[in-house]
Amino acid sequence: MKNIYAFFLVAFTLLACKNEKASQSLANALDAEFEVYAQYFIDDLWKHNPEWATYVGFHAYDSVLTIPDSASLQKSLEFVAAHLDSLAKYDITKLKPSNQIDYELIKNNLESTQWSNTTLKPHEWNPSIYNISGLIAFMLNETYEPIETRLKDIQKRLQHASHYYKVAAGNLKNPVPELVNLAIQQNEGGQYVFETTLKDSVNQSNLTESEKTLMLAQADTALASVKGFVSHLKAILPESSASFRLGKELYEAAFKYSIQSRFSAEELYNQALNRKIYLHQEMAEVSAELWPKYYPYEPKPKNNLDLIARVISKVSENHVKPEEFQSAIEAQIPELVAFVKEKNLLYIDPSKPLVVRKEPAYMAGVAGASVSAPGPYDKEAKTYYNVGSLEGWPAEKAESYLREYNHYILQILNIHEAIPGHYTQLVYANQSPSLVKSILANGAMIEGWAVYTEKMMLNSGYGNNTPEMWLMWYKWNLRTVCNTILDYGVHVNNMSKDEAIHLLTKEAFQEIAEAEGKWNRVNVTSVQLTSYFAGFVEIVALKENLKEIQGSDFDLKAFHEQFLSYGNAPVKAISRLMLAK
Repeated sequence: MKNIYAFFLVAFTLLACKNEKASQSLANALDAEFEVYAQYFIDDLWKHNPEWATYVGFHAYDSVLTIPDSASLQKSLEFVAAHLDSLAKYDITKLKPSNQIDYELIKNNLESTQWSNTTLKPHEWNPSIYNISGLIAFMLNETYEPIETRLKDIQKRLQHASHYYKVAAGNLKNPVPELVNLAIQQNEGGQYVFETTLKDSVNQSNLTESEKTLMLAQADTALASVKGFVSHLKAILPESSASFRLGKELYEAAFKYSIQSRFSAEELYNQALNRKIYLHQEMAEVSAELWPKYYPYEPKPKNNLDLIARVISKVSENHVKPEEFQSAIEAQIPELVAFVKEKNLLYIDPSKPLVVRKEPAYMAGVAGASVSAPGPYDKEAKTYYNVGSLEGWPAEKAESYLREYNHYILQILNIHEAIPGHYTQLVYANQSPSLVKSILANGAMIEGWAVYTEKMMLNSGYGNNTPEMWLMWYKWNLRTVCNTILDYGVHVNNMSKDEAIHLLTKEAFQEIAEAEGKWNRVNVTSVQLTSYFAGFVEIVALKENLKEIQGSDFDLKAFHEQFLSYGNAPVKAISRLMLAK
């Protein structure tokens, strides 16, 4: 009997192993099939979005300009329907975790596009989406092909510039006044691309004389088209009356597709309200510590907000001169790199250039500092740190701005935008083996990482633990929190400008220039301002979970590099992968 039992046990084990291998083989085949499909999706995505393809470094469609007409909209909807049908053929539960995330990202992109085209319809009320100057400037600035090749592609695109702007003008139906003004500002700001940059490039190129003549003529035609569109916008501006506020239903949907968080917009808003209370308590303690240093002969205010505001006001006096703003940023980048290396926080690739530059005019009107990174197809291209210029500002406005970006906050800004924030994260994203994760970037992960690095650097000793640095970090983090409160408050709760300015100046301790700029920003964007806090909250939660699980084995550098290895995937998806391991 023992021999019979042993025989059946061995037979059963062999059969089980065989079935397991067969199941694994089927799973591998399904993953391989899905990965082939994912590549097909990406190829088709660029065919339908040639301008986006150019920006990420895929240059097969650099000569194509999408005309934003009804035919283009219909093609976009057909693209979505076809790929949603293709996705439905895969059982997501049978894909490996990494492919599950790619599946979710593709599905979210398709559903978001469908919702935007059929429900949100920004093409009817947001004229700032119509602007080709940034695209042309990008093609001129980058060096992925000889200038002559790039100019020939530009020439083919500019053939359709007049039709592009004519259709754009016809699409607008009672646009939002604030967005009309933004479109005017950005299109006027981008005119130099056709007046100067393009013509200089043509004249300095090795094109034939006839080709140069054609290009220069098309530059003039494109410039006239831009000016005509601006004139149209100025003419319809007095009659434009649509509200820039999305309302709760549209806002929650936009938040779902854009942020891809495990929280709803309302849940995140409530977390932000609680976080504001906590930060006020921490700031009051630090301010009480600093009070005797800055006000040795005055009694300490009894009201905590007054106490914090008075101390911040004194600390903010330490700032650079207007003409030194950009050079101060440039000088600090090597210091941040050296600190990250010294503390062994994560690997920074020295071969990837970061160029600090004056913010191009066609980008004006949204943020004062930003990073423009190359896509995964053009990994060797430069990453630009765009710095808003204070040139021509009245002295009072410049002083207010520089107090906001004082000696301490300017360092935190550079951590956020450059090292080890956006610049570093986007370099890692371009190395991700999954193109889907790199291309279908989740803004909350990108912004959340940048916010996370600020405190991480201070916790690692950056700034020598001075109370001034910590006070300003608390203020900066409060800014992140109030971005969420402001965005939700304005678009859902109808927060007025007076209420918004009060929140930002009296409760977030921002300078009036910064507060006015943020009010303008929330007028022309929605949801994006919540991405900072949303990503930050989820990254901190993931880190704490892993520290609890791994105990003494937790390694900060390993955590950072593993987290960044997943490209621009949503934090909730990265968390699922990292916790599963």
